[in-house]
This record gives sequence, C-alpha cells and structure tokens, in this order.
Amino acid sequence: MRGQASLLLLVLAACRAAPIPPESRYPAGTGLTAKYVTLDGSRIRYIEAGTGPAVLFIHGFGASLYAWRHTLPPVAAAGFRALAYDNRGFGFSDKPPRGYDNATYTRLALALLDSLHVSDAVLVGHSMGGAIAATVALAAPDRVRGLVLIDAAGFGTRWPLALRIARWPLLGALATALRSRSSTAGVLWSTYADPTKLTTQDLDQYYAPVPDPDYGRALRRTLEQFHFDDLVGRLGGVIQPTLVIWGGADRWIPPAIGRRMAAELQRAAFVLVPRAGHASPEEAPNVVNPALIAFLKQGLPHVPENLASVRQGW
Repeated sequence: MRGQASLLLLVLAACRAAPIPPESRYPAGTGLTAKYVTLDGSRIRYIEAGTGPAVLFIHGFGASLYAWRHTLPPVAAAGFRALAYDNRGFGFSDKPPRGYDNATYTRLALALLDSLHVSDAVLVGHSMGGAIAATVALAAPDRVRGLVLIDAAGFGTRWPLALRIARWPLLGALATALRSRSSTAGVLWSTYADPTKLTTQDLDQYYAPVPDPDYGRALRRTLEQFHFDDLVGRLGGVIQPTLVIWGGADRWIPPAIGRRMAAELQRAAFVLVPRAGHASPEEAPNVVNPALIAFLKQGLPHVPENLASVRQGW
C-alpha cells in the first residue's frame, strides 16, 4: 500500500508547473491591496475592505485569504469592516520552523486584532479556521462579539488520501516535498460537491504558494502540532451567539459534526447548505453570504423549538 502511494506521489510530482507571477496573485484586479504586519516574529499578509464593525475571516488548512474572495465584498458592502489574512504557514505569510499549535494560532489572531486596533470583532472561521475562531472566543470572550463556524474543525477531520499520507512519519516528508499542481487540484476537488465549479483561476491561486520551499514543512508542522479535535467537550463554554453553517455534502467533516457542535453551543443556529461540500463559502456563496450577513445585522435566527429533542439523538 505504501509503495503504491509513493509511486502515486512520484507521478504527481512530474506534473509540477510554474506558479502565477506575484502581480497576478489575489487580490490583484479587485481594487484591494495586500498589506503586511509582523506578529510574533512572522510577517503576516492581510487585506481589508469596508468600514464599520469588524469581521475577521480565518481560512482553513492549506488555504489562504483567497478562500474569502466571494464573501469579503458583500460583507463590506453591507456596512462592515471585513478583514482576512493568510495564517502563519499558509498563503504568502511566513512559514517558520515552529509555531503551529492551537494556542499559538489563537495568540496570532488576537495579535492581529491588536495591530489593527480592533477592540472586538465577529470571527468567521472555516475548517481549521473555525477551530481557531472558537478557541479565540473561549480564550478572550471580551474580544469576540459573535462567532460563525463554517464546516469547522475541532471535533476531528476525515482527511483525503494525500493529507493522510502527509501525516505518516516516513512518507510525510516525501509527500509534502513532491507537491504538484495535480496534487493541489486533487485536494481542492475533494472539498467541492461539484468539482466542475472549481475554475482554472481558482487552481492557479491555490497553487501559487505551494512551490515555496518552506510550504511543505509548514504543512507537516501543522499536521503534527495542531489538534483538530481540540474543541471536544469545550464548546459549551462559548458564550457568544454562534451561527453554524455546513455543506450538506461535506466529505471532510460531515454535517452530523456540525449538528453536534450546534447542539453543544449555548446560543446557536444551524444552517445546512444543500449541494455544497467542505468549501461551502466558495462553492455556494449565494447561500452562505445571505445567512452570514443576516446574522451580522440581526443576530441569530430563531432556533427551532425541537432542537433539544433532536439533541438527544446525536
């Protein structure tokens, strides 16, 4: 089995391609400008749009602020200051040898808010970013007005084959060293219910940071140091109103996990996005964005009265 996996990785490595040039990387062509700030010894890339109450977007594992391309403009247009950043180890932020555990990512998010003079914000986290957002809400409740968890990690993750291999002690280094455009596409396709919605431009943007020599090391360190089940038994301590949004066809973290999260939270509503996979903000922005903006403007929608009885069956 491992021999076959190694052969597969060697084949994928043959599909290496040059990344798009810096001048073509998002947010090029959008009117937004990428900025940098040094936090905890790492240079972090971020963008912001709009004015008003702050909303901080935290992307998932292997992603970047590009994941919020469909979300930032409408949130800014709705009267909010929309902020997104490339987390340490991802996108075009620094990828140091260490600093990929849950507590360090939590401190980094708070340091970013401090550097941007944001006293409090609604945190919107996708996948791994959801786990980080929830941990920030637990660690510094006075800094978080509300929480949006989208296909969030924290109760465990069903990794696709490529990432399972990356976690193996012996083949992990080989797997992350032999990164290719084809392997990037394979992982991205697994996050969509309908992979045909993934465009060549999307693949270009996701692949752009992958050839960085330090990218593979950052992936391995994150898989080694970050606990993707760190929220088990802890969500009941979240006091903020929380909107939980989930792709109905999410294969990475099934909707049943999202329902469990909503049931454990004190004040929560659950929204299922039909025909969307793990990357629901990218695959179904027409559903995710209205729900998100309604929450930002009006608070939680009415929680179904039968939630308590449903809870017993989970």
